[in-house]
Amino acid sequence: MTITHQNSAAPPVYGLVMAGGLNTRMGMDKSALDFHGKPQGIYCSELLGAVLERVCASVRKGPPRPDVFEALPRVEDAYGEIGPMSGVLSAMDQEPGAAWFVLACDLPYINELAVRELLDGREPDRMATAFMASDGFFEPLCAIYEPRSALLLKERLAAGRYSLRDVLTDADVRMVCPPEDRMLTNVNTPEDLEEVRARLAAERAGLS
Repeated sequence: MTITHQNSAAPPVYGLVMAGGLNTRMGMDKSALDFHGKPQGIYCSELLGAVLERVCASVRKGPPRPDVFEALPRVEDAYGEIGPMSGVLSAMDQEPGAAWFVLACDLPYINELAVRELLDGREPDRMATAFMASDGFFEPLCAIYEPRSALLLKERLAAGRYSLRDVLTDADVRMVCPPEDRMLTNVNTPEDLEEVRARLAAERAGLS
């Protein structure tokens, strides 16, 4: 059963799986990476779909490309190649009254416990709710952006400042600690990919 983790007075939370990146360092579509027996895009959409009523995929604008999101509504980037801010703002333009749980496809250790903990820690009166990473900064691609954050995002857009991490640093954000630090480990290169796959395989072998 889908659980929304929200009260009637708060804006609804929708899920946004981020798949609009250029994947330059990885050299392949991160949403198609397989860590858990399925493409990571599907894994992430299922995590969000287990607790939210609606999940969308954030994708680059252009002709449809073969990918793992055929069954999901798509939010096309409307602000050009400026990074994840384009995807978040495009989603907010489509549903300005909703909060968006933004989740990147390159977090191989993320799980349903982490998703639920972020939702449980949500404070709708803040601009956002985000995990604090081990480096002392907020993780912008595993965070809930409230409708009120749209104005700040568009101010930064107009100023040519596209870093979501910088936005969270300057905004009124509810900080949540992840269940494990490694939940926020991302995979950017083929070397990262092989290292994580080897670690997960060893852990599964140890449990068998």
